[in-house]
Amino acid sequence: MRPLTLGRLLFRCGILAVILFVVVVIALKMGAVQVSLYGLGRDLIRVLLGQSSAISTDYGMIVLDIRLPRILLGIFVGASLSVAGTSFQALLRNPLADPYVLGVSSGAAVGAIIGLIVENHLALSPEVAGLITPFGAFLGASLTIAAVYFLGRRDGHIDSSTLLLGGIITASFLNAIIMFLMNTLAGSNLRGAVFWLMGDLSTPQPRSLLYLLSFGFLVAAGAIYTTASDLNLLLAGEKEAMHLGVDVPRVRLVVYLAASILTGLAVSVSGTIGYVGLLVPHVMRLIFGADHRMLLPASALGGAIAVVIADTLARTIVAPSDLPVGAMTAMAGAPLFIYLLRRRLT
Repeated sequence: MRPLTLGRLLFRCGILAVILFVVVVIALKMGAVQVSLYGLGRDLIRVLLGQSSAISTDYGMIVLDIRLPRILLGIFVGASLSVAGTSFQALLRNPLADPYVLGVSSGAAVGAIIGLIVENHLALSPEVAGLITPFGAFLGASLTIAAVYFLGRRDGHIDSSTLLLGGIITASFLNAIIMFLMNTLAGSNLRGAVFWLMGDLSTPQPRSLLYLLSFGFLVAAGAIYTTASDLNLLLAGEKEAMHLGVDVPRVRLVVYLAASILTGLAVSVSGTIGYVGLLVPHVMRLIFGADHRMLLPASALGGAIAVVIADTLARTIVAPSDLPVGAMTAMAGAPLFIYLLRRRLT
């Protein structure tokens, strides 16, 4: 294999970025109301030129106020889950590791349902009420991170097998709590909670929250990328990596916390969208190899592409109704996972 250079890295990421742009344009066009490419391009150019006041058509409102924020949210969620999945698989040296196996998403779901219950019992302004569920989900994910990290420590160090087993046990326990809490919700909130648990990008998010999510993604993903070379060495084994000068405890702590934060941020606004953090890293690894300097940005772009496509299908297949995004990723992800598993075994 030829060595990875900055030019080759930028070229490959550029190809994925172009694919993402094409997917975004198609997603802006598709929906219950079809938008012409000419009208779409005209409105986007006006926005870029600061002439958004000139957009008076219903098409402009549909594209810019409804579809574009949802697509941007899908890009953030897909990139976050894919980077987190890539990080967990490298850290634990386990191809089946992903944010959901470690219980982080279940903790976020518990926090979100508790947030819904709080909203039902408190008279809050719409602005505050809209932040309760995401905040509860992130808090639940954070507490789960701490619990699983505590369970995974042995003799002052993190044991990968114990950490993975602790995450599976914690997720099972939290799923039981979810079933109990679901019985306390009223009819309309129960339907919303079920839809959210299956993955939902349709809920409008405050602009300030989107800025906060973007900042959190850049910080956490940047922290993980600083350890990309160390993750390459960790694939050979922890002892070998330590002999080569890798500070294994520091890398573990940074990657585990940053990947968990990415998962908590993503699940707090989208619910549980499965298979993205598990399969996208595998596909990117088959295409670009196992060098995490390339794999991490490729997974981020690949995850964004996957979630935007899944969300576009979810809102167009049975339009004007929406399907859960998680259902679309599961329908596509399960057969792909079986194929990759069979390919690995043969």
